[in-house]
Amino acid sequence: MNAVQTYRYLQPSALRAAGLDLQTCGGPAANPRFFAGFLTAPAASAAGLLAVAEVARTRYHQPVNPASLDPVVTGSRGRLRFESFSGCCGVYARMDVLPAGLDGEISGHGTTNVDVNPPLREALARVGGIEPLHVAVGPDDLTVSTMDGSVVERKVPLPGRWLRGFAEVHVLTAGFEPRAEIAAAEAAAFLRRLPAATDRSVLWAVPAGRTLRLTSRPVPGAVCLAGAGRLAALRGVLRHARTLRVYGPAVRAGSPAVPSTWELDTGALRVSLTLSPEPYRGFSGEGAALAALAGDDVVDDAELVGALLDWDPAVDVAALADAAALPDERVRAALAQLGTAGRVGYDVADGAYFHRVMPYDAGRAERDNPRLVGARALVERGAVERDGETTTVRTDAETYRVRRHPDGAYSCSCRWWARHRGQRGPCRHALAVSMVAAPVGAPS
Repeated sequence: MNAVQTYRYLQPSALRAAGLDLQTCGGPAANPRFFAGFLTAPAASAAGLLAVAEVARTRYHQPVNPASLDPVVTGSRGRLRFESFSGCCGVYARMDVLPAGLDGEISGHGTTNVDVNPPLREALARVGGIEPLHVAVGPDDLTVSTMDGSVVERKVPLPGRWLRGFAEVHVLTAGFEPRAEIAAAEAAAFLRRLPAATDRSVLWAVPAGRTLRLTSRPVPGAVCLAGAGRLAALRGVLRHARTLRVYGPAVRAGSPAVPSTWELDTGALRVSLTLSPEPYRGFSGEGAALAALAGDDVVDDAELVGALLDWDPAVDVAALADAAALPDERVRAALAQLGTAGRVGYDVADGAYFHRVMPYDAGRAERDNPRLVGARALVERGAVERDGETTTVRTDAETYRVRRHPDGAYSCSCRWWARHRGQRGPCRHALAVSMVAAPVGAPS
């Protein structure tokens, strides 16, 4: 299902004589200006923004016409972030312009969509040289309050999958660790050796000296690379990069495919692509956020934690826990809940959450998730009968047995669990059991 948002731009984004003028659709005030100043790495910044926009236009699984969706921009203390998902929701792209890349001040905090139109893409592709690039995120005149002939109004279908993708990807990446770092020259050679864009195989990258070696099977320390052609958007940034860093969860021999993050660092900015476990899988269906959303206290906790967020580039979970008088795990669960409204993301380089606000209904991801809706219905009907470590869940047609394991994970006798073995989040029966179990952060 698509959520159609109406974006109003005072004029098209353009590359003018004075610099790059990125028009935004709105935020805390009508068409706010988050930043006005120079980007100290103009060519790299242009290449990075093109990469984020290209991902938004692309469907990697069953490619069709370009999606042409507008990337999301967030201005916070000392940082600009540009984010997008691919049309198939299997690739999450982000460019973080760091303090070293900004010659100016963040004059406002907020999140909005940026118009990256075809003329702007063509102009960005021509950016070169060493002269600083001036950026105004939003119009110069904040006093415009009426829509007249100069207004460009566009209706952009913003898929509900983007909302669910934002909710899922930050939970998944919060479990990542740095797995490899190689210099840009080795990164360029590695990317040249990758299979063609049409290759859908799942490969694994293993650190080998100063580079990465590809293998067909997982081993400890390896990083999953599913659909290697999906890394193509990074190639335009390579000539500006110093290093390529790779992040992922811990794996072992026999591990299933998992997501991974591939990040180019230029010093002034970072451009990253996070890939879903397989080319045909979008992040919107991974189910990583379901366990946190199922807790009884998570909604109240999220309201409290959300009130304490303050646009810091990196959210300090321990400090939030102290301020909210909550255990760390309940704060993390609250952040997962806030993620369903796009209010937080996760930065693998900083190893921390960051604050953003997007124009989404906070409860939409929960309402649109059939497993969560089904689990709540089972609880309301009294279908869950607890019996020690094993619980019976009765539906109209079947009876299922759900077992909680010592590590806190659940298994179920249903066909969903037999098919996915817990790799795409819990089934509705396990979710229902977790809802009647001890709340997150409470003693078990």
